[in-house]
Amino acid sequence: MSRRREPVPFAFLAEADSFRSNVTPPPRQRASAAELAGRWLLGLTIAAGLVGSLVIGMPAMSHQASATTQQSVASNGR
Repeated sequence: MSRRREPVPFAFLAEADSFRSNVTPPPRQRASAAELAGRWLLGLTIAAGLVGSLVIGMPAMSHQASATTQQSVASNGR
């Protein structure tokens, strides 16, 4: 008892849901201790870089009302 479907340009997409494989994929290998340590080190390096950029950039982003504005001599009309 087969249902008829509308024709589509890519017929294999329409038939993909009816295909079921009986082959199971191989189990995933566990990461070694060195790989886990490398992932942690990479994550910590990225986090430290983000925190460091914020620490260095915060003085530039802070607004200081007491700062004097420098004007060039040419803007004074001299």
